[in-house]
Amino acid sequence: MLPFLSQEWFDAFVEEINGSAEYRESAADWEGDIAFLVEAEPDKNVPADVWARLDLWHGACRGGGPIAAEEGPESTYVLAAPYTRWKDVVLGDLDPIRAMMQGKLRVRGDLPTIVRQVRSANELVRLLGEVPTAFPDDP
Repeated sequence: MLPFLSQEWFDAFVEEINGSAEYRESAADWEGDIAFLVEAEPDKNVPADVWARLDLWHGACRGGGPIAAEEGPESTYVLAAPYTRWKDVVLGDLDPIRAMMQGKLRVRGDLPTIVRQVRSANELVRLLGEVPTAFPDDP
């Protein structure tokens, strides 16, 4: 099991993304990096906000991992939510596109562009499920 949001966790996720023909095909016209803000929930063993980024480009992931807070807002897209919402996304219990439309995941960037990428977003979530994840609030 890899600690959620660790560099090792991201390395495994990037490997899953780059090994997926479905993602490569569905995201062929995607351009732009995505920053993720995982907001602190001290009662869930997430004492501080965590920023991370995926560098997605035309069906490939050129890298990903934790970043400094000041780097996050510079990304093309920023998705923000409390830790427990992100956990629900990783576990497949919360559809990220629906969550964006409902305001459960806050988006900065061109939402219509993201919404057009439903197929690739669904594949990313499926691939998240392939990464053996240890969450900070799991026993």
